[in-house]
Amino acid sequence: MESLRTSKRAVLIVAAVTTFMGPFMVSGVNIVLPAMGTDFAAGAVLLSWVANAYLLSTAVMLVPAAKIADMAGRRKIFIYGIGLFTAATVLIAFAPTIWMVIGLRMLQGVGAAMVSTTGIAIVAAVFPVSERGRAIGITVAAVYIGLSTGPFAAGYLSALWGWRSLFLVTFPMGLLSVYLAATMIRDEWTPAAGQPLDIIGTLLYGLCLVLLMAGLSGMPGIKGTMALVGAIVCFYLFIRQELKTPYPVVEIALFQKNRGFAFSSLAALINYAATFAVAFYLSLYLQYIKAMTPQTAGLVLITQPVVMALFSPLAGRLSDRFEPGAIASLGMSLCATGLLLLALLNGGSGISYIVGTLLLLGLGFALFSSPNMNAIMSSVAPAHYGLASGTVATMRLIGQMLSMAIATLFFALFIGDVQITPETHTAFLQAMRLGFAVCCGLCLIGIYFSWNRGSIRANTDS
Repeated sequence: MESLRTSKRAVLIVAAVTTFMGPFMVSGVNIVLPAMGTDFAAGAVLLSWVANAYLLSTAVMLVPAAKIADMAGRRKIFIYGIGLFTAATVLIAFAPTIWMVIGLRMLQGVGAAMVSTTGIAIVAAVFPVSERGRAIGITVAAVYIGLSTGPFAAGYLSALWGWRSLFLVTFPMGLLSVYLAATMIRDEWTPAAGQPLDIIGTLLYGLCLVLLMAGLSGMPGIKGTMALVGAIVCFYLFIRQELKTPYPVVEIALFQKNRGFAFSSLAALINYAATFAVAFYLSLYLQYIKAMTPQTAGLVLITQPVVMALFSPLAGRLSDRFEPGAIASLGMSLCATGLLLLALLNGGSGISYIVGTLLLLGLGFALFSSPNMNAIMSSVAPAHYGLASGTVATMRLIGQMLSMAIATLFFALFIGDVQITPETHTAFLQAMRLGFAVCCGLCLIGIYFSWNRGSIRANTDS
């Protein structure tokens, strides 16, 4: 049912504008990483942390941000998150060291978590089930438009005024987003008002993710192994804490009793873990191996998100009419095929081969993402929209973090923490191909969870 004071159209406009910013920044940063590395004399592993820091901080904050939003107000946290993201973005433009860039990227991630975990929850609260797939499809399309324009804009801006200009042009977008959210969303949602925050669970959750990322990026060394063991212990303690506390930060029962929610969430985790590093790998491949300028590399990489933006609304509408799981499973299968093709890349591969593969990946991800998001939000009661939104955003960010960890691990194994030069091109190609092969295997596992989630439409129609 539509809110008394906030129109569905207003929410959709605000959600689309705000969800554009994060992906625009993420994809743009991938393009300017080589220029940033030259400016700061940073190696491949350190550069990967410019992306990892954002993903890690976002993933750590998503679950507590969802709970705090349900307690203090989703609209309020949504607006504060946009403000924090915008402030950190403009400060990065003036950062004097790579370490300050990484630190500010962490602040960006905190702001992004506050926005991600509330935006979809607000959309789901305003749109009825019969229209939710279309609304989510449009919102997801805005994400892909951000991913599409980010590489092109970053390459163009970097060539004209340097990599710092990417962060400066994002500042006015942030101000506009704050204004739109504050003036166009007039209702507040506080389904958990008065409940305390599970501090112990929040700390265990965050520590688990930090140790997981440190462990994956530190493998195969002893420190990496110890960190992974620590992550497993923290995860076990976190589950125990959530099961015994009266006000958990995560409702574990949803995963235990709701097969559609659990399997859809796992499918999202696996899909993002398999596909997120594609732009990172190919940005470096096109600029180092193919000797392309940032602008030209951006034009090639724009292929995948453009297809995503074009087909996501259609996929969302299809999931309103047909079983979302079947559509999402087809999308996951196309993603696996595209990753297999990328695993066959070599120094002599043609640009048409790369563009064609990116077209296939874009179609696959569009067919997966919107229907899968619709399945997740439609599998829970309205009181759990915040949790479901936070969960799917968490799965997305943990998946992205795992994807970058895989890339970082293979770079560390094959190249080491040195700048990519003609002498290391062969090692770079080996690391990239192995990374794509592993990601293809992940997608094949994801097809199982996507196909076996059960009927979502039967649950929503009953």
